[in-house]
Amino acid sequence: MSTFHYSGSSFYFNNEPIQMISGAIHHFRVVPEYWEDRLLKLKACGFNTVETYVAWNIHEPQKGQFNFEGLADIVRFIEIAGKIGLHVIVRPSPYICAEWEFGGMPAWLLAEPDMRLRCYHKPFLEHVDAYYDVLLPMLRPLLCTQGGPIIAMQIENEYGSYGNDKLYLNYLKDAMIKRGIDVLLFTSDGPEDYMLQGGMVDGVLATVNFGSRPAEAFAKLRKYQPDAPVMCMEFWNGWFDHWREGHHTRSAQDVAEVLDEMLSMGASVNFYMFHGGTNFGFYNGANGHTEDSYEPTITSYDYDVLLDESGEPTNKYYAVRDVIAKHRKLDDIELPRPVAKQAYGEVVMTGQAPLSLNISQISQPIQSAYPLPMEELGQDYGFIQYSTFLSGPRPKQPLYIQDLHDRALVFLDGQILGTLDRSQAGAIIEFEVPEGGAHLSILVENMGRVNYGPYTKDLKGVTEGVRHGMQFLSDWTIHPLPLSELSGLLFESLSGHMEPSFYRGEFTVNDVADTFLNLDGWIKGVVFVNGFNLGRYWNVGPQRTLYVPGPLLQEGSNEIIIFELHGAAAPRIRFVDKPDLG
Repeated sequence: MSTFHYSGSSFYFNNEPIQMISGAIHHFRVVPEYWEDRLLKLKACGFNTVETYVAWNIHEPQKGQFNFEGLADIVRFIEIAGKIGLHVIVRPSPYICAEWEFGGMPAWLLAEPDMRLRCYHKPFLEHVDAYYDVLLPMLRPLLCTQGGPIIAMQIENEYGSYGNDKLYLNYLKDAMIKRGIDVLLFTSDGPEDYMLQGGMVDGVLATVNFGSRPAEAFAKLRKYQPDAPVMCMEFWNGWFDHWREGHHTRSAQDVAEVLDEMLSMGASVNFYMFHGGTNFGFYNGANGHTEDSYEPTITSYDYDVLLDESGEPTNKYYAVRDVIAKHRKLDDIELPRPVAKQAYGEVVMTGQAPLSLNISQISQPIQSAYPLPMEELGQDYGFIQYSTFLSGPRPKQPLYIQDLHDRALVFLDGQILGTLDRSQAGAIIEFEVPEGGAHLSILVENMGRVNYGPYTKDLKGVTEGVRHGMQFLSDWTIHPLPLSELSGLLFESLSGHMEPSFYRGEFTVNDVADTFLNLDGWIKGVVFVNGFNLGRYWNVGPQRTLYVPGPLLQEGSNEIIIFELHGAAAPRIRFVDKPDLG
């Protein structure tokens, strides 16, 4: 059994003063086979603690159905950290932000009418309780008070940026305590008056999040909490990317100087991130700071930090290690060998399964008088297609999709008319309908729910209605397309038709290694390797390659399936040995 507490301006572990030097690694962004490698690299850099969020949506993907296997095996991740001598900070809030889909909350919450998020709303809290009833008993044996490595846990995340409901925050605090969580509890907020006023909780340690100017940030924290140690719970030493933006970078020298300043002040720090990893599948989040803005996050979560997306040390790693060595004696730990990288070369797709010919193989149709959002149909991620018949003749009129979330391909009698995108207001699609009428189809992609700010209540698909001119259109056939099961696809030889299609290819691997998938010539879609959803690609950048961890491959034959929305003129891809993040 161990103790972790604070007194005055210091933290104490087993009554010995400790300055926490921590780094964030999200277990759900790294394949389990690499967890130990990343954690060893953290310790070899001089860190004594690892921090991880807990993403509710991967643990309870459907209401009442829980998952703690594979990427979701948080117990194993914490046990590995403890085995190699690291302390662990866990942030299991209902909400995590993290540029993660819906801030970590499960999409099924939005299926309930009048759901209110992150406040003292009993239906929301009942779901949190049901989740905590499963999660927290799994974490309790891992607490330091029980002989495990967990020294502290967070009750909510940057709540002062969102609200000021103290009933809600105290409910979460009490929910954790009554389930046996007896380690140090904390909150984390930006170093702003309103954020600390809204996010702090009596009897709970407050920490702050920032990327620079530590003296200023800690002075603000001390104004509200004068008799406690100061800690930066998120030291933003890099940043994330949105589609259509440039790749964000920050110099190693700048990061090292800010860290040196913090450590010289006696502050504790948690790097956000130490190793970013990847937003596999459909789990990337998005930002929407106003009602009309929408900025989806890319698949890579490289974050330009100490370990790159594939886990290799960067210049920032060595600069930070040098700073830490000035302040404490480093353990004599040898860095793990670099993970092998391979360029497997070109793969030509040999089969094509057009969505129009295969939709009934992978989706059951639903009839509705009006378009329904994904959540009302029990769908969380992926795509959804809405189809109806328009009688004719009708003169040319614009098509209006009211409250489109997020990106739609519009087809009339199977011919694409154009694309409408929530991120780009002002686009217009107009068409006339011939005397015999025409079939209208709208294929909508969920590009990721908003993960931060006041607009996180982000339903997906067509959330209001569709009009041709002034007239609302009715009598819809809806096909949910979560793409979670693709075994029903019927692949034929390449047709060359430029329409939404699944492309299939095979490639042989002799020596399994990490690799990177180059998709030059492709436009937008999703990639599956041996059934695993690698994530999205899009030629608008900045990201140009997808990371393929070696454990997803196998010696011998491997399968790749690409769902390309706009059709591929030359359906071939290349596996290369270096990433291109823009």
